[in-house]
Amino acid sequence: MAFEENLALRELLPHYPGARAGVREMQVQCDGGEMFLYPFGAIVFHDVPAERRDAELARLHKLRPGLTTQVVRESFTVREEPGAEVDIVSGTLMVDRFGPTRAAVVGLIVAQSAAMEYYERIVADLFARTTALVDPLEKSGSVPLQTRRLHQFIGQAIGTRSEVINVLTLLDKPDATWDDPALDRIYDDLRAEFDLVDRYGTLTQKLEGVQDALELVLDVARDRRMWPPAARVGGCPPQTCRERLGSVPSCSW
Repeated sequence: MAFEENLALRELLPHYPGARAGVREMQVQCDGGEMFLYPFGAIVFHDVPAERRDAELARLHKLRPGLTTQVVRESFTVREEPGAEVDIVSGTLMVDRFGPTRAAVVGLIVAQSAAMEYYERIVADLFARTTALVDPLEKSGSVPLQTRRLHQFIGQAIGTRSEVINVLTLLDKPDATWDDPALDRIYDDLRAEFDLVDRYGTLTQKLEGVQDALELVLDVARDRRMWPPAARVGGCPPQTCRERLGSVPSCSW
């Protein structure tokens, strides 16, 4: 599952005796299973009973006050069969053995997918809000004069883009994959199964489009503040701005 907030693993580590913390995640033993916590605000449980999962989530909420209750949940099944070749069959990962190292790689991919879904929802909202700002520009060649909210909106878009890049830079292969060809295949197959690369590309393209559109709207708003009062009443920008936008309707003064 993925939360809206990030998790500071170094601050959480003292509260989990015996936990192992690395660059990518923190691993905690839970009733024979494992819990993986990731700095980008995701948690993955592996073979942890439902009651223990609920207890660990309640514990985390106490350790991390203000943690949102709105989360993205995702599940994935791994089936271990001696002698089986690594493969994904009907959405289930088949392996001959499933040790801690392989569990960590699977957990990372599932966590990234959950975080990606969270950002996909955010970007969809940004896209809708951007469209609402661009529509008046397309229809009337005019935008509101206030620029402060546009600055804040652009800042939000840039911040979201940075967070997405931060989460997905972890798409770099874990070092363990270099020593285990089967683990390397597991990593590649899961990344393809969850479509992480294409989803990441779509997200970054949408965020770039949102940012470009917002910057254009901001430029037009700034230009409007410099128009003479008569031009503002008429609702049409001066010639230089019309040439820049191209689609702004003409008018007579």
